Amino acid sequence: MVLIIPNFALMRVKKIQYYTIFTFFVLLGCNSQKTKISTFDKTTTIDVKVDSLLKLMTLEEKIGQMNQYNGFWEITGPVPKEGQAAKKYEDIKKGLVGSMLNVKGAKDVRTLQKIAVEETRLGIPLLFGFDVIHGYKTISPIPLAEAASWDVEAIQKSAEIAAQEAAAVGINWTFAPMVDISRDARWGRVMEGAGEDPFLGSRIAEARIKGFQGNDLSSNKTIIACAKHFAGYGFAEAGRDYNSVSVSEETLQNIILPPFKASVDIGVRTFMNSFNDLNGIPATGNKYIQRTILKEKWNFDGFVVSDWGSINEMVAHGYTKDFKQATEIAINAGSDMDMESYAYVDNLSTLVKEGKVNEAYINDATRRILKVKFELGLFDDPYKYCDEAYEKATIGKQEFQDGVLDIAKKSIVLLKNENNLLPLHKSGKKIGVIGALANDKTSPLGSWRIAADDETAVSVLEGMKVYKDNQLFYAKGADLAIGRTQFVWETKINETDTTGFDEAIELANNVDVVVMVLGEHGLQSGEGRSRTDIGLPGVQQQLLEVCLQCKIKILF
Repeated sequence: MVLIIPNFALMRVKKIQYYTIFTFFVLLGCNSQKTKISTFDKTTTIDVKVDSLLKLMTLEEKIGQMNQYNGFWEITGPVPKEGQAAKKYEDIKKGLVGSMLNVKGAKDVRTLQKIAVEETRLGIPLLFGFDVIHGYKTISPIPLAEAASWDVEAIQKSAEIAAQEAAAVGINWTFAPMVDISRDARWGRVMEGAGEDPFLGSRIAEARIKGFQGNDLSSNKTIIACAKHFAGYGFAEAGRDYNSVSVSEETLQNIILPPFKASVDIGVRTFMNSFNDLNGIPATGNKYIQRTILKEKWNFDGFVVSDWGSINEMVAHGYTKDFKQATEIAINAGSDMDMESYAYVDNLSTLVKEGKVNEAYINDATRRILKVKFELGLFDDPYKYCDEAYEKATIGKQEFQDGVLDIAKKSIVLLKNENNLLPLHKSGKKIGVIGALANDKTSPLGSWRIAADDETAVSVLEGMKVYKDNQLFYAKGADLAIGRTQFVWETKINETDTTGFDEAIELANNVDVVVMVLGEHGLQSGEGRSRTDIGLPGVQQQLLEVCLQCKIKILF
């Protein structure tokens, strides 16, 4: 008998980093009293390392790698003593967590990584995921705007900038790009994708994945990408987020799937399944798309993570009778990691013992997750993303600002330039600016910029004030307010109040040209923010029409 035992415990006790060359004890023969020390050299493949580690793991530890929790307490503060936070903390210490999401900052990430590496039996490092959708702290245009540039090199550069900033704060996994094709503009998440064309969507998926992952996943400037949402999410009925999807096989194969196939071919390391059901079967529990197509036909060797709580949501779909049955269906269908459902960690072990889940599926999922961790270099240095000095020096660098400004310029779409009104003169003109959004420093940041700071964008009004040789005048015209109620963004749109019109009309009648800034607030689109009417919100359309009656040139 040959038993291979990696010397993880010794590394943990001495508080030293993992090495590229691992020390192993090899026990030869059942009755042998001698221990022969062997090593992995640089030619040892990741697959061999993964298989050796897998042999040491208990069933519960394997399931733990398949469990992802949301951040849950003041990481560097007191240890939680009760509730879900206490459970999550204890599960990390027991080696029952493979990944965390929404934990950011080198200090906080190091704190949790230290528990996983130094206090668990095997010391397997955690993955840290975050929604880095169109930038981390330095914000790029929303993905739909980037797609309008048709410039895949610029889009790749945008993702590179986002990856460098995210990696600097401890994140090593982004839940992007969203490669869903969508043809209903009412769907709020249309802003997160590349639009309606599968060819363009495929090229942009490739560019963003290359930008995030680079040529070397073990670099501290790259992070793993996640192609989402698999599959059909963008075809939700009536454009209503999370709604059912019913499509033909032709639409599935020729419209929906090509960007996902392109993602596999370019080497994306993770997939995320979706909330919706697909032709009657929830995507999270859909064996046809996850095992038959993705893992067998396409030979995808990364892992699949559920969307937030989507395993347990199969109960809400009416597809399963309880969470235990949802767990059984999800793992058998090919969903490898459970995001914040507690489904796997609570139910999988029992299902294996009852014979309802083959342990081979557990081994396969765990192997896929461990492989990605080895590729990231986390076993060589679990703290590689935890340098506070590097974080401070990296976030918001001028070269990042310049990079996103470049893609912003390339994303601008000019629909019409009647009578060559553009470009505006830089001097000698009286220019009026009208619209609530013209003086807004938060809306231009767009949706899905959860790490960005409010009031940090350059407003249109601010940008135009740079040209001091013109006279600049401003009127709000119509209010367009949005505010936060605890954790929910609440839209408060002015639907009837036109009291600001008189000021706008007076301004328009006394300037040479008017720039009207109209549209929806940046937080009116996004997840859970679908719209029944994609026209101008509130009374903005009326404002535009009354201003067009003024005898000046209008630019909007």
